[in-house]
Amino acid sequence: MIEVKADALEASFEAVENAGLPPVRPMLAGGRPLGSAAFEGFLRAGSGGVEMKALSGASDAAGGYAVPEEIDARIDATLKAVSPIRAIANVVKVGSSGYRKLVASGGIASGWAAETAARTETATPTFNEVAPPSGDLYANPAASQAMLDDAAFDVEEWLAQEIAREFAAAEGSAFVNGNGTNKPRGFLATATAATGDAARAFGTLQYVASGAAGAFAANPEDKLIDLVQSLRAPYRQGASWVMNSATLARIRKFKTIDGAFLWAPSLAAGQPATLLGYPVVEAEDMPDIAANSLSIAFGNFKAGYLIAERGETQVLRDPYSNKPFVHFYATKRVGGMVSNSEAIKLLKFAAS
Repeated sequence: MIEVKADALEASFEAVENAGLPPVRPMLAGGRPLGSAAFEGFLRAGSGGVEMKALSGASDAAGGYAVPEEIDARIDATLKAVSPIRAIANVVKVGSSGYRKLVASGGIASGWAAETAARTETATPTFNEVAPPSGDLYANPAASQAMLDDAAFDVEEWLAQEIAREFAAAEGSAFVNGNGTNKPRGFLATATAATGDAARAFGTLQYVASGAAGAFAANPEDKLIDLVQSLRAPYRQGASWVMNSATLARIRKFKTIDGAFLWAPSLAAGQPATLLGYPVVEAEDMPDIAANSLSIAFGNFKAGYLIAERGETQVLRDPYSNKPFVHFYATKRVGGMVSNSEAIKLLKFAAS
């Protein structure tokens, strides 16, 4: 009797195989096909829900996974909108924290001589090393496990927005006012002097005094023109103004002698408004007008300010440290400093 039952069971399996039907398995609750949702599965369930091929690459020995390429693109786009210095500066991707750049200054001297006169040695350029200080920029947003279990919740979009908000606020402040200690050195934290390019030491920014402490002197448009002309012609191609909205509100009311506004609004979508023919960038981290404040910057930031960053953002999922919350620890190494002190000028609200 036992042998007969086994033969019948084997025959039933053969019938299923011969029919070419796939094995039937019950659908798990919340199951969805892998693919674009692979990273979301990792965020919801941990390492069991992700395939390595769906990621941009493995992390360092510290652990975690690199954010997928589509999330990195969203973060970069949001940063450009919130942190405007990134959009106008020179951004380079580096593979380590030890980035160095050489800047030649001084130029080559020349001279005149008679046909048979002796030729003396002329001056040669000098090299200056630029090494932007850097630090780990991080964000650590958290979400409850119950919220992550909600199938209608877009985890990737939420993660990108949270990281972008944290990174944009920190970057915007550091690129303007950072002290260079475990973070970028802002251009307003650089040494300043009133001397011109020919006599000023490398790495020192030139400022133009407004003529009054904490205010514009008479005929403020004259000082704005002086600031523009203090930047040499090669750098004025691609130059822009940088100030906060409070300073911009005062400047938008300035008029010339014949009653024309110095400010020119944008006439096309996507084009910035201009001041004296140059685009204006609003950076809320710039200081308000006060005594001895450096509230207005003008220059070619693509040539004058360097941002060095690692190419990828690292994300580590931590469901253990703060149960029942899941933390998404994101980190990115970013550095920055003034690379060419001749390319950026400042307006100082002082008598001299």
